[in-house]
Amino acid sequence: MQQKIVMKVAMKCNKCRTKALKVVAAKDGVIYVGLEGEAKDKVVVIGDGVDAIDLAKALRKKMGGADIITIAAVTK
Repeated sequence: MQQKIVMKVAMKCNKCRTKALKVVAAKDGVIYVGLEGEAKDKVVVIGDGVDAIDLAKALRKKMGGADIITIAAVTK
């Protein structure tokens, strides 16, 4: 089952945004990664079998802060 995970990540510059996207894209099961929000501070992940907690831990380790906003099932 595919799911959409939206996370708020502490990102101040374009280099930080690129780093966050690379961290998320390296995880197993990730199909799509993108940025959302007016300040481009929300990372959107769509994947199959992606662990949201593991994703948040990886982002916190590399970026300093990440909060899970929503997790929803994706319907085709």
